[in-house]
Amino acid sequence: MQTDGRSESPAERADRNWNELLQELRVMQTGVQILTGFLLTLPFQSGFADLDDYQRTLYLILVVTAVIATAVIVAPVSVHRALFRKQMKSNIVTLGDILTRIALGVLALVMTGAAMLVFDVVVGRTEGIVVGACVLVVLAIVWVVLPETLRRRG
Repeated sequence: MQTDGRSESPAERADRNWNELLQELRVMQTGVQILTGFLLTLPFQSGFADLDDYQRTLYLILVVTAVIATAVIVAPVSVHRALFRKQMKSNIVTLGDILTRIALGVLALVMTGAAMLVFDVVVGRTEGIVVGACVLVVLAIVWVVLPETLRRRG
């Protein structure tokens, strides 16, 4: 039994953790789908031809990164399907946790790059770099520093 006040077996805990992880993945997946969809429509816009080499390269890097983010976010479901009914739920949850953490990192890069690209096109290169750096710092604070601070206090 657990020492956190819950009366659940290891199997029940793994099931609960898996369900919580799936809820988190659903939130991430929606954001990634919207961002990826946005990126995939850009080449079909009239102003896309006006992008310079830096902007086109950044755009292509963002498309690849968004696809990687999508792949990593969906990976826990694929792992679960492959190992379904193999009595490996605890292992699946552990791997799902690792993949979700990786997906958050990749998603942070996509969000940072998207902000960079938009500001680069609309305002200028320097502003794009500054905004990208600011977005990355904010994401690092709210996704890494704050949870780690809470974990250490807990």
